[in-house]
Amino acid sequence: MGQLDDIAETPAPALEIARIGAEAGVYGLIRQDILSGRLSGNERLKVSTLAAHYQTSTNPVREALQQLRGEGFVVIEANRGARVRTIDEAYVRDIYEIEVLIEPYLIRSFVALCSAQNLAQLEAIQAEIERLNFADPARHSLLDGRFHLTMYDHHYNQSAMALWWKHREILRAINVDQGTSLRRQRDVIEEHRALIQAVKDHDEDRAASVIAQHVQGSGRHIIDRMRAQGAKAQG
Repeated sequence: MGQLDDIAETPAPALEIARIGAEAGVYGLIRQDILSGRLSGNERLKVSTLAAHYQTSTNPVREALQQLRGEGFVVIEANRGARVRTIDEAYVRDIYEIEVLIEPYLIRSFVALCSAQNLAQLEAIQAEIERLNFADPARHSLLDGRFHLTMYDHHYNQSAMALWWKHREILRAINVDQGTSLRRQRDVIEEHRALIQAVKDHDEDRAASVIAQHVQGSGRHIIDRMRAQGAKAQG
């Protein structure tokens, strides 16, 4: 059995399983409606109205709103209820700037402790990413998540891991409808290759620098696409 077969049969990490399960329910439906603009910024979110719209009871809606509040998509204020947070450039910038601080910290530990098996798995995932060549966005997103989780999943600081994953998922969700430019596709491949080489060379500083560049590039790309869509809507 080849490495790519191993990847396909390897159980998804716990954080990834949690995401897939959550997205299957009312939480995922509300989040997608926020990201698509069907629920607009500052719009009031009444539990009874949402329950009727999504054909569910009120308890799952309350739970979904609390989860979305934790992710920053929803604001809940005393005596005023819940409303949609506006997803704008400032919001995206704040998130990716936090990620720029977290990921270099996480990757240093991986470079120091990386085994031959870890490296082989990373190279196999990257080979599949390059074979796919962005033809299937959903599959690419899954593989990209596995690529990063391979480097971070066993870090001792699970609080940092949870924060990284939360912010990554927000950016991933925002980017679903944005698409990836050809230039960014090229940069992603080159940055992944540079990361693998830095790991092979046991160079923590270079790996930290590359991952910071990688995260910054992804964040700026999302903002550029948001601006382009905004200009198109106004034009």
